[in-house]
Amino acid sequence: REKGDEAEMKTWEVKELYTLSETQAAPLLESVTYPWEALPKIHDFILELGETLSGEEYEKRGEDIWIARSAKVAPTASITGPCIIGKDAEVTIQKNKNEVRHCAFIRGNALVGEGAVVGNSTELKNVILFNKVQVPHYNYVGDSILGYKAHMGAGSITSNVKSDKLLVKVHTPEGDIETGIKKFGAMLGDEVDVGCGSVLNPATVIGPH
Repeated sequence: REKGDEAEMKTWEVKELYTLSETQAAPLLESVTYPWEALPKIHDFILELGETLSGEEYEKRGEDIWIARSAKVAPTASITGPCIIGKDAEVTIQKNKNEVRHCAFIRGNALVGEGAVVGNSTELKNVILFNKVQVPHYNYVGDSILGYKAHMGAGSITSNVKSDKLLVKVHTPEGDIETGIKKFGAMLGDEVDVGCGSVLNPATVIGPH
């Protein structure tokens, strides 16, 4: 690529998309150039991080599930490990009103940030949600990383597998980036807001703000 193209490509890098001080996954993301390179590593990272969490701040529930004692989790939520739910997060319970929003479905390999909201009928799988992310109503988020204060409107989802089942490429104005992976949802930068009812194609990358 030309020198100018190299500069443009950096807009897809971790350091351009995310404020790493707003996630417990900072060590993982700092170890890669592009955020999607972290997707196959989320499972092992959560297991390693979970074992280091303070027993005063986190309670281990079930197999490889760590939930902050200040988090609110409804009894109707289904959570499979490995999973970490951060401080003051809300999983199908509204903190201020104690209203139950039923049936969050966390399928494993999920790191839910501090103050994040996972709402009714929302499904997570192999994801990193930065602090204060909101996926509050009827969302599917799979093989994705959502930056600080990112928000997905009601019914918006990530599509994480191409219809032809081929490996995913990231399309950029300067050419395609080969990811080498089959399942890749969306990389949303800090404070991205996705409108209600949107479907994000595999390998969607949206810059911050």
